[in-house]
Amino acid sequence: MEGCENYQKQTFRNRCVIATANGPQALTIPVVRGDSDCLRDIRISDHGNWRHVHWHALLSAYSESPFFEYYADDIQPFFERRWTFLHDMNMDICRKICELVDIRPDIRYTDEYMPADALPPHVIDYRDAIRPKNPVPDDEFEPRPYYQVYARKHGFLPNMSILDLLFNMGPESIFYLVG
Repeated sequence: MEGCENYQKQTFRNRCVIATANGPQALTIPVVRGDSDCLRDIRISDHGNWRHVHWHALLSAYSESPFFEYYADDIQPFFERRWTFLHDMNMDICRKICELVDIRPDIRYTDEYMPADALPPHVIDYRDAIRPKNPVPDDEFEPRPYYQVYARKHGFLPNMSILDLLFNMGPESIFYLVG
């Protein structure tokens, strides 16, 4: 897991997109950039009461979804606890989501930044593959629809946060991911 790269704005490192009654909505964690641009050094800002705003956006968007109540107690603490560093929060969220979806990846952390051209041949570099505004095209990827609360209103909304899949599909999420 990369933690030594330079922080880049306009990425999913501090945002996710959820499906709401009005369509997709981005939830962005405000950050404070200090003397270092290293991802591990990026601090979370408490500006704007974002934790409260984000949790209530999730409540509004997913309280009617089939599995929101089942997972709410696991997710809500991420909007109550105050992390200092964005990377630490992201890693804790990643571990919890893997647990809830029932996947057990072998996560290894980088000790230093390695440019793409210096990576070993067996390592695939996905650091810039998934971007909110400029995704890298992948002709082989076709998102498969799954149940979403607002599908009748908006149709299937692909590329939402993993929370969308979890709240709508629950324990079946793993079968969607591996299928």
